[in-house]
This record gives sequence, structure tokens and C-alpha cells, in this order.
Amino acid sequence: MSQFDVVVLGSGPGGYVTAIRASQLGLRTAIVEKENLGGVCLNWGCIPTKALLKSAQVFNYLNHAEDYGLQAESVSYDFGKVIKRSRGVADGMSKGVQFLMKKNKIEVIEGYGKLLTGKRVEVTQDENTQIISADHIIVATGARSRELPSLPQDGKKVIGYRQAMTLKKQPKKMIIVGSGAIGIEFAYFYNAMGTEVTVVEYMPRIVPVEDEEISKQLEKSFKKAGVKIKTNAEVTSVDTSGDGVIANIKTAKGEEQIEADILLSAVGIKSNIENIGLEDVGIITDRDKIQVDAYYKTNIPGYYAIGDVTPGQALAHVASAEGILCVEKIAGMHVEPIDYGNIPGCTYCAPEVASVGLTEQKAIEEGYEIKVGKFPFSASGKAQASGHADGFVKVIFDAKYGEWLGCHMIGAGVTDMIAEAVVARKLETTGHEILKAVHPHPTMSEAVMEAVAAAYDEVIHL
Repeated sequence: MSQFDVVVLGSGPGGYVTAIRASQLGLRTAIVEKENLGGVCLNWGCIPTKALLKSAQVFNYLNHAEDYGLQAESVSYDFGKVIKRSRGVADGMSKGVQFLMKKNKIEVIEGYGKLLTGKRVEVTQDENTQIISADHIIVATGARSRELPSLPQDGKKVIGYRQAMTLKKQPKKMIIVGSGAIGIEFAYFYNAMGTEVTVVEYMPRIVPVEDEEISKQLEKSFKKAGVKIKTNAEVTSVDTSGDGVIANIKTAKGEEQIEADILLSAVGIKSNIENIGLEDVGIITDRDKIQVDAYYKTNIPGYYAIGDVTPGQALAHVASAEGILCVEKIAGMHVEPIDYGNIPGCTYCAPEVASVGLTEQKAIEEGYEIKVGKFPFSASGKAQASGHADGFVKVIFDAKYGEWLGCHMIGAGVTDMIAEAVVARKLETTGHEILKAVHPHPTMSEAVMEAVAAAYDEVIHL
């Protein structure tokens, strides 16, 4: 039986990052993976979707060439090649993880891992089974597309995100249920490529976790682009007996039916915690999540869990940060728990959405007296020159101490801008310090400084 210091179950951005950090700290490390190194994020999530979105963005640019004084005639696309490019990007990233495993001398064990008592893992590949043991076993098995009883996925007409990335034929009409990041990104992609898209959202507004003003702006931008949006709406049942799919939808106005070729269910994710031996070992779960302490220990010594299987935000960058913290604690380093109030969230549609910290509503609910500043990209020279004047930056400060409570952005490239707010909040920066930090001109990032200036009644360009 092979013996390790650390064994990681799952090789997504939680698992493989954890394994690398463990190896860097001198721990003999193995990683168990049943499918592809890199997990959902690299193979079926974050990375290949960004490749699809880029194709849609370039196609959109070409269709609007005249806006830039250019001519691009008879612009067309090959849907199969768009999908193929996305798969190529994903494969390249997965090969990159293979290289990192070799470089860091991490043993990759292919197969389905199951926890056993006594700090052991059983790995099954085809007919072969082996048992490995470790002082520390870290569960990083991630999550999958959640299925609702009213929306059973058949993989053909009612699909999840994996099938949405590899459709052989582009649908003429598509219904997308759920308007979180996954639903919204696919809505943008398929709409930009010419599919007639209807988004159905159960909550009163799309991207419901975002600040209300962001939701309103995104809905406005999406409707302008031709996406149909139904909020306060629920798909009660689907009929797939015909050529396409008919969705029965309950709204505030009553019942209605929508026909489409395909329905994409993007109603969230389900943790992969079944059949991995949690019950056999006695590890406590609650509401589909493995219960852990601030350093990711479960209730059973020697067993840990990170990423989507734990109660924190189900995001790739959160899983990576948790894994690093977990093994640094194991290695005896002095570490601080993660501040889950300072985790950025990004949605890569067009316009992009990025945010960190409290929404305006939440800040008021928590009893803060606040200063709010907004700066529209329509007043930004860089945004106008780029042809991307949609959107704004919104900042929220505590009026008493100047603490930066929240930052919310919608516009071109804002997912690359949000890190300024994350770092500033980590350093406990005040609004005045942001104001006096000279921002380069002309850039989109100036809008952050201008929004802060607006909060303190010092805005110049409005």
C-alpha cells in the first residue's frame, strides 16, 4: 500500500493547486482524478466558456465594424469550428496541469477515489482497485449541474452546461433557466451567435446576487441585444415528445408556453459528495455540504475538504485559496482564515459584471450610514474611444470611517478591474486614499477613482 503525506481527491482548481502547494512545502503528495486533470473549471467550465465568449465577442465586433469606420463584408462563422477552438483551449490547459504535476513530483493516480477509515483511499480504475494511505486526505471533488424535478436533463433537449459547450448544431431557439453566471454567459454567447434566447429567472431580477442597479443595467443591455427575459418566472414542466422542447412557465401574469429547440438548465450546482465514503468514515455533512472548520478540517482527524463541497462560495478562485490555506496549516505555517466577505465575483458576458463586498441594500440592512458614488462609462474617454460606453462603476463607503464596503461594476473589461477593490479592501484602504492614488489616463480604471470622487462630492468629469 502506497503511503503519502497528503492525498487530494479531485484535480480541479481546488485539488491541483492544493497538491502543488503541498509539494512545495515538502509533503509527499498524490492526487486522485477520475476524468481529466483540471476538473470542470479547465475542461468544462471557466476556461472553455471564455473561449466561446471570445468567439462571440469577435463576431460581434466584425458585425459592428462600421462603428469603427471599417468594412467587413459578408461576415459568417462555422459553429463547429467555434466549439472546436474552445475544446482546443481546454485541452491545452489540461495538458498544462499534467506538466505541473510532473514538475512538482506529484503522483497522479487515475480512477474513482473513495474514502476509507484509517486515513486510506480506495481507487478504482476499470477492474483494478488499489488502496493508498496518507496522514492527510483532502476532499476536493467539486460539483456538477443541479437538476430540478421539473427539469430532468436528458442531455439532448434539456441539457446542462457540459452539453451546452459541445452542441453539434446551433439551436435556432433556446430557453435558459437560471440567470446566475452560467446562465447569463451562455445567454450572451448564443444570442451573439444568432440564436433566439429566452432567459427564465425565478427571482425578481437577473443576476440576483448582484447590486440591484447592476441587474437593471444588465437587463437593459441584454434586451437591447435581443435577449428575452422573464423574471418572477418558474418552469413548472417540460414536454420533449415533439421535435423540440415546450416549457410550461408560471409567471405573475399566469401560465404560458414557450417552444424552443433546446432548454439549458442553469439553476445552480450540486456538490459531488455521494459515493465517496463520507458516511463510512463518519464525516458530517449538512445541506449538501461537508462541514469544516476555518482551516478545512472535518470532524474526523486527518480528513479535510475544500472548494465546492464546503459551505463557502462555489468559485474556482475560492477553492484554490482554501486548498493553499489548508495545506499551509497542515505544514505548520502561521495562517489566517479566509475573509469570505472579500471574495470577488465575475460574470463574463458583454457587458461584463464584477463585484466585491456589500451591495447598497446589504450595507443599509447591516446598519451602515453610507456614501455611494457612481461613474458611468459614457463619461469615460477610453470607453467612448473603445466603443464600449455601456455600464458604470459604483462604490459604497462607510460614511463614518471611510471603509470601502463594496464595489460593483458593469462594463467592458471590468472583470480585470475588480482586483483593485479587492486588494484595497484587504489593506483596509479608505476612500480618500483611493482618491489620492493617481490613476492612469485614458483607462477604464479611472472610472474607479471617479466613482470614489463622486461618493465624496469631488467628481471632476460629471
